[in-house]
Amino acid sequence: MSRSYYIAGNWKMHKTRAEAAELATALVKELRDGKHKYLVAPTFTALETVGAIVKRTNILLGAQNCAAEEQGAHTGEVSVLQLKDLGVQAVILGHSERRHTYKEDDALINKKVKLALKHGFEVILCVGELLEEREAGKAEAVCETQTVKGLEGVTAEELSKITIAYEPVWAIGTGKTATPEDADAIHAYIRKVVGKLYGADAAEKIIIQYGGSVKADNAALLMAKENIDGALVGGAALKPDTFVPIAKFG
Repeated sequence: MSRSYYIAGNWKMHKTRAEAAELATALVKELRDGKHKYLVAPTFTALETVGAIVKRTNILLGAQNCAAEEQGAHTGEVSVLQLKDLGVQAVILGHSERRHTYKEDDALINKKVKLALKHGFEVILCVGELLEEREAGKAEAVCETQTVKGLEGVTAEELSKITIAYEPVWAIGTGKTATPEDADAIHAYIRKVVGKLYGADAAEKIIIQYGGSVKADNAALLMAKENIDGALVGGAALKPDTFVPIAKFG
């Protein structure tokens, strides 16, 4: 069975609305004839601006996070209801920066996953190990725990709305990239974990992206691997001339 490729750009805490509009406009033009699935995830303040530009195009609008509650006294948080109101279609959850810089644990991430699914969003669930965990031989165990706990309570039907993104934390923004072989081995392992939870057919269907210093010159090599189904792109997503070659590989 052939899975389709899914290339997502996580813009992180970059771009004013004017800058975001300029980037989104360029991507709509450049990716119009692209043959893969695409998503951009601007910062919250630029969602409405970018949403208007990508509406009715082949680029999905994503958010970089959401609150674990629908509404209430949660100063500084953004709810799924507010994201839905802006036309957001997908939410990135469990990104390594949320896990490690902002101390979000598996239970909180799982709560967000279930809430986002309940409101009809697609979810990109990020998993990945730290350098010391990899060096201690724990990469597979860490990814298994994050996958199992992240998907707790998610039904087989809901799983079709989930993409997993494997991001070795040591390769994010460092210029280091897991070799295509290293990345594919972990992707294959995550696929096996999904198989244990949901069966072989679900494991075969699930899209697993790679994230961690993806660039135009390594994208095709990574995507050529059997278990790598796309990319969650950070730094290279911030300029058309670095994102478009990744998005249109192959």
